[in-house]
Amino acid sequence: MNQDSENADAVSEEGEHEAERSWSDLLIGHLPLEAETAMFILVNVLDFLMTYLLLSTGKFRESNPIAEFFLHRWGPVQGMLYFKLSLVVVVCVIAQIIALKKPATARWLLNFGTVIVVGVVVYSLTIFLRAGT
Repeated sequence: MNQDSENADAVSEEGEHEAERSWSDLLIGHLPLEAETAMFILVNVLDFLMTYLLLSTGKFRESNPIAEFFLHRWGPVQGMLYFKLSLVVVVCVIAQIIALKKPATARWLLNFGTVIVVGVVVYSLTIFLRAGT
């Protein structure tokens, strides 16, 4: 058996193992795609911190009307935390459910979300620095 064939078998077995995950695995804490999920959560924490930093200067306002509702309803810190946390939880739960049957699709979803949020963080940092605050 050659090296390529062995690698293909290993990848195939890994993919089958990931596809065999069940709801009980999720409930007892064995999450698929832990690294991707952790990275998605990390960049969202950075987004929260950048948003808080921008709003605390008084020079910026929230442009998302749904986020604005949360800010006015629960205050700047709690409101933003509730809003961003709810979005992160929804995406992570959806990704974990998808990962039960299609781990590659769930990985793509988390990685795509991470890239989008990194873009938002970079944009926020850019406007913060340009404002000279």
